[in-house]
Amino acid sequence: MARKDESQDSFSHPRFWLTWSGMGLLWLLNRLPYRAQLAAGKALGLGLYHLARGRRHVVEVNVRLCFPELPAEERKRLVREIFINNGIGVFETAMAWWSPADWFRDRIVFKGREHLEAALAQGNGVILLGAHFSTLDLGGLLFARFYPVDAMYRRHNSPLMEKIITRGRSRYFGQSIERSDIRSVIRALRKNHIIWYAPDQDFGIRQSVYAPFFGVPAATITATSRLVKLNNSPILMLAQHRLPDGRYELELFPVIAPFPTGDEEADAARINAELERAIRKDPAQYMWVHKRFKTHPKGKNYLYRTAQPELSAHE
Repeated sequence: MARKDESQDSFSHPRFWLTWSGMGLLWLLNRLPYRAQLAAGKALGLGLYHLARGRRHVVEVNVRLCFPELPAEERKRLVREIFINNGIGVFETAMAWWSPADWFRDRIVFKGREHLEAALAQGNGVILLGAHFSTLDLGGLLFARFYPVDAMYRRHNSPLMEKIITRGRSRYFGQSIERSDIRSVIRALRKNHIIWYAPDQDFGIRQSVYAPFFGVPAATITATSRLVKLNNSPILMLAQHRLPDGRYELELFPVIAPFPTGDEEADAARINAELERAIRKDPAQYMWVHKRFKTHPKGKNYLYRTAQPELSAHE
């Protein structure tokens, strides 16, 4: 059966009403002052912490595996802070899509720009290694105040959310390139563009290898090495997080070199080490709500099964 045309008119179907309602409410709340939005985000996060038990279990497992050195009470506090920051992140995403960009003119701390300038001077384009921080979209808006940037992404399952996200990101990304569109990636790199790319999610073991992430074997895609090879482009890490005073810090790390090395497992471990370094700047502002360790030799979601006992980091 042919798929119904995903034109604007098709989005009036009742199956999209809940999405429209949620996005409409978020748009209205985005009219509030900045501090009020942060407070609303905190309330949202705390609500999800208490109500979204399944997702809280995922976060608890991730925290237990990745921070085994923390006492139980500290891990519990971190889980709560993760939900708070993810709730705030919903509002920060709305800010990136709809708030005046001038709101953030004096809220940006940018470190390490010399690393990017040196990479751009090579003329082969730059792979900007990113991660799923709670400030994900807002970080894109802030970075784009200094440098034009394209982004690789995975298409959303909902056609309406895909349209909303793409339209929101068009404010600051030059192009939003679907991950499989390699031709567009090559064209952008040959024009010496910066391409934001986040390889920090579990896409299964196909075209992945197990590499340590916070000391835990994690299915890590090998596409990063191939991406760099497309145009011999330098790759470097962008860390981003909200500071306690309401400013936002962007920090660029030095170019990862040598990379790739020809050893897929070593390359994957190096990328994960860069991601870990960035996340450790403020672990509570990372999206630990994702099942980063979904793929496991003992079966999918092995580490997240509710009945599992206390697990060691290397099991």
